[in-house]
Amino acid sequence: MTHLQAGLSPETLEKAKVELKENPETLHQDIQEVRDMIITRPDIGFLRTDDAFILRFLRARKFNHFEAFRLLAQYFEYRQQNLDMFKNLKATDPGIKQALKDGFPGVLSNLDRYGRKILVLFAANWDQSRYTFVDILRAILLSLESMIEDPELQVNGFILIIDWSNFTFKQASKLTPSMLRLAIEGLQDSFPARFGGIHFVNQPWYIHALYTVIRPFLKDKTRKRIFMHGNNLNSLHQLIHPEILPSELGGMMPPYDMGTWARTLLDHAYDEENDYCPESYTLSVQDLERDLEKNLSPKTMKRSQSVVEPGVLKRPDKVKSEEDNMQPLLSLD
Repeated sequence: MTHLQAGLSPETLEKAKVELKENPETLHQDIQEVRDMIITRPDIGFLRTDDAFILRFLRARKFNHFEAFRLLAQYFEYRQQNLDMFKNLKATDPGIKQALKDGFPGVLSNLDRYGRKILVLFAANWDQSRYTFVDILRAILLSLESMIEDPELQVNGFILIIDWSNFTFKQASKLTPSMLRLAIEGLQDSFPARFGGIHFVNQPWYIHALYTVIRPFLKDKTRKRIFMHGNNLNSLHQLIHPEILPSELGGMMPPYDMGTWARTLLDHAYDEENDYCPESYTLSVQDLERDLEKNLSPKTMKRSQSVVEPGVLKRPDKVKSEEDNMQPLLSLD
């Protein structure tokens, strides 16, 4: 075992060896082979290339050198292409702070049986008058950056549960194709995290409609890990034991305290009065959203429109035909 594996338990070391093909004898060579590819992308500013940093990308791509480098390049390219998103990426940023305090994301204290960290989002908590979807995405990315420092989570990964209870049609209408695509690019294509499952519970019909918007941008592997449980929490409990879930998700733990993870990141700044300025902040976010819409290529927009016209959600009768083709989703409404 090298010093780069020092933070791993014996069980996780074995898992890394079996599942990820991680070999301590060739670890430094694997890292160097990825690092050597950096010269092939002079258009990207690789701001961090130390061994520990590159290792997380190798783990995320099961030590496939080319795929690990591609993910590393996309990580920095995504940040270059969305500079405004990553300005002041701190928990104390007004929009991020409000999102964190409302549980975007929430992080459960217990791991699942596979050692994965569980993130929970209670969608109805989104206060659209105080922060935007971009703020939520920024808060999630910031949280993942913090958690991915843990080598155990680099190997074991994460689970995401989104509870759509009481999420309104009006709230859903704010989720534009460009915003959804931005999230997919940031989480699926540009971040070195292993997501073992994405679980939707209590989702209304218009969330199924939104899924048809993002489906073309999802990799097959991602689609296979999306489970739509509807109101059937028993199917969720078959995959994630209720002993570690909060009562809102039919679990045996107390109701989730939305400020738990926020207090971890904010520390003493959690209760400080913030200098939130709705007018000037909303203006900058609107500028970002306009830029995103403008940068979508005609081909991309055509592909999105062929599924659902931007800003138009299908009625339930039209969604049904989409649901029939949503394999390999587990639809258990």
